[in-house]
Amino acid sequence: MSENLLLIFELMGTVAFAVSGAITGLSKKMDIFGVATLGLVTAVGGGVIRDIILGHTPPATFQKPIYALVAIGVSVVIFIPAVRKFLLRKQRVYDAAMLLMDSAGLGIFTVVGIQTAYSANHSFNAFLLIFVGMVTGIGGGVIRDILAGNTPYIFVKHFYASASFIGAVVCILLWEIFGSPAAIYGGAAAVIILRLLAARFRWSLPKADTDFEQ
Repeated sequence: MSENLLLIFELMGTVAFAVSGAITGLSKKMDIFGVATLGLVTAVGGGVIRDIILGHTPPATFQKPIYALVAIGVSVVIFIPAVRKFLLRKQRVYDAAMLLMDSAGLGIFTVVGIQTAYSANHSFNAFLLIFVGMVTGIGGGVIRDILAGNTPYIFVKHFYASASFIGAVVCILLWEIFGSPAAIYGGAAAVIILRLLAARFRWSLPKADTDFEQ
């Protein structure tokens, strides 16, 4: 994949995650600083963790501030009264926006994490590649949920971290057979489709029974 296409792909993920973070801030009735902060950390948090794991310092977010600036700009737009009124008017609109944006961001950043690892060293094993992909995909959302006082999505929502894991595996397999473009598009699509199907059919992993005997 060319650098320009990769940049566009990363910016799409940045916008998607910034929207999901900003919407979470709106639902918590935060001021514009809080909304922008959640949008920012959701968009770049996973990438910062990824770069630290790979030994890329300072992380790309600080070397190329375009990602942070886009995330903040998107968050400010979400805070505009007319926009936030539309998003928070109905629970159905809020839930749909969160699902679509979070799924898109998860899919894009999972494969971007793997692409970054491959760029650093083609000899990395599958375990590291999958781990880095998942961290890039879910890291920002975990930080967002902790700052917002919510239980992180990865522990309670339908098929979240599992979708990232499967998409990472798909990406790695396609990379070995068809090369990077097909792997990146195929892996991202796998994550997004799994997330949407999980929401539609209410797929979820087994949960612990917390009912105690009296």
